[in-house]
Amino acid sequence: MFAATRRWFQRNRTPVAIGLGVVGAGYVVTTYVLGKLRDARERMSSDRIAKENLRRRFEQNQEDCTFTVLALLPTATTNILEAMNTEKITYEIQQMKGSATARTRSIGSTSPPSMSETNATDDDGRSIVTVSAQSEAGIHTSQLSVPTPLPGTSQSSGTVEAPPAAHLTPQKPRKTKRQLWDDLTISSITRAYTLLYTLGLLTMLTRIQLNLLGRRSYLSSVVSLATGGAQATISLENNDDDGPEQAYGTDFDVNRKYLTFSWWLLNRGWIDVMQRVEAAVRQVFGHLSPRDTVTLDTFSRLTRDVRSLVEGSAPASGVGTAWLPFLLPPANMEEFVLRESGILDADANNDNNNNNNSSTSHLDPRSNQPLPSTPPSSSSAPPSPSTAASLRRLLDETADLIESPAFSLVLTQLLDAGFSVLLEQKLTAGVFDSSSSLLSPAQAQQQQQGSTIQSTTNVGASAGSSRAVLLPKILSVLTRQAHAIGNGMPNEYLQAMESVANLEGFAAVVYSSNWQAEIAAGEQGD
Repeated sequence: MFAATRRWFQRNRTPVAIGLGVVGAGYVVTTYVLGKLRDARERMSSDRIAKENLRRRFEQNQEDCTFTVLALLPTATTNILEAMNTEKITYEIQQMKGSATARTRSIGSTSPPSMSETNATDDDGRSIVTVSAQSEAGIHTSQLSVPTPLPGTSQSSGTVEAPPAAHLTPQKPRKTKRQLWDDLTISSITRAYTLLYTLGLLTMLTRIQLNLLGRRSYLSSVVSLATGGAQATISLENNDDDGPEQAYGTDFDVNRKYLTFSWWLLNRGWIDVMQRVEAAVRQVFGHLSPRDTVTLDTFSRLTRDVRSLVEGSAPASGVGTAWLPFLLPPANMEEFVLRESGILDADANNDNNNNNNSSTSHLDPRSNQPLPSTPPSSSSAPPSPSTAASLRRLLDETADLIESPAFSLVLTQLLDAGFSVLLEQKLTAGVFDSSSSLLSPAQAQQQQQGSTIQSTTNVGASAGSSRAVLLPKILSVLTRQAHAIGNGMPNEYLQAMESVANLEGFAAVVYSSNWQAEIAAGEQGD
């Protein structure tokens, strides 16, 4: 039997060898293909997880941008409201109206103030000066705001004795009512528009800063995972203070100093913005008087003229206003910003605390305070070369992004959204009333039934745009909206700006661009 089997194999050696070769090759090919499929499936799963982590980190970063803007905006708002105190001008006008009414009653006039007394003209201004010159001393003193009575005050007569001329302090010449109205017009418009520009610039700057740092943090997680670090997954948290000497953005000191440069816009840059806006407002709105009537179309056209002067003729093409000086300080002012913001002082205090803790022999045992022989250092230690290089690289990239045409384009769209809320929603609803109050009863009934919502909206908008109102009504809305722009919760203007699609696209470009250079810089830092 074995001999027969051996003879059969000898006769069929070739077919058997071929068959075994085919089976072996099939097994090898099958194993290889299955391995490749498994690797591809694992790679696809890893890519999906990585993209999901990147998306979640990016979305979390944009939410952080929103909260950061809301936290920083009140600082600039306080400065702007203090610099342009529109309410004070309004109070002075009201005081002048009250004084004029009191003088009219004192000379025997019992008629109530007319509309001409409410809205100032050039004649009003001259008449107030004339009446003040002819009035008695008691009327003059009633217009003065004196906190405490002078030594020569007579309580019984209600008049104040004039002090010696040598002790009189020079006072500013009183403004006429027309001058106050002109100041009120310029102040209310300039303040609202300055806050809109500041909000737009702060939104763009915050997006750039946090997305640059978010990109560095993400690359740190990726590199740590690729090099077999202790962390097995890409973390969604930015633990910048866990490793202050690591590369790719985990340097807490660099990140803190970099974010501090928003101080420039909040405390200095807004002044340049205000001056630029005020010059444009004076040029465009300076010819208006309180008795002028303005339509929504006219006011919108004047606003576009102001924006054209402030932003330039074609900001989207890169030939508009250079926004970099408003957002970042010049190189010779960078240390000044760090010092004014308290970063350098905080570093010096930390160094002093560390020195005091490490040398307890220099402490007074009774008060536990440093002895006079060891005064605290007045300046912080110079930054390390790696820290200075990382900060310089971040500032240079930020400046490049601010000077790019994409920045001007997105900023213009943000301002379009902000001005649209102010003009088409707030002014329309508060002054021009282009809602159902301007519709006929039949149109209002159709709007309630929901049959012609779009048509009634268009009719109302058309009626509101053609309706003329007095300029003071518009100024009152702008005065109130200035507080809503800077301190509104929720901030409708910020929500409108963040709804611009290109803002997220710009942030995505910042977040995902220049990775190779960032990795190379991180490797050089190592």
